[in-house]
Amino acid sequence: MDKRLGFVGIIVEDRQASAAKVNEILTEFGTIIVARTGIPYPSRNVCVITLVVDTTTDTLGALTGKLGALEGVSVKSGVCR
Repeated sequence: MDKRLGFVGIIVEDRQASAAKVNEILTEFGTIIVARTGIPYPSRNVCVITLVVDTTTDTLGALTGKLGALEGVSVKSGVCR
């Protein structure tokens, strides 16, 4: 399969409950992550993480599926080319 350049947006609603598991999953998929930013947003009591990824659509689906299965974690992704 061809690799695609894409992005992942992650909103963590309960940082204390979910951050360790989110980071574990991101480490597992670390070889596909080109860039990562994480910004706490205290007034909304969330943390926002954005990723730039270079991967196949299957691997992107595996990453977003694992993240999306976590309680209090919302994930959206897209591929550019």
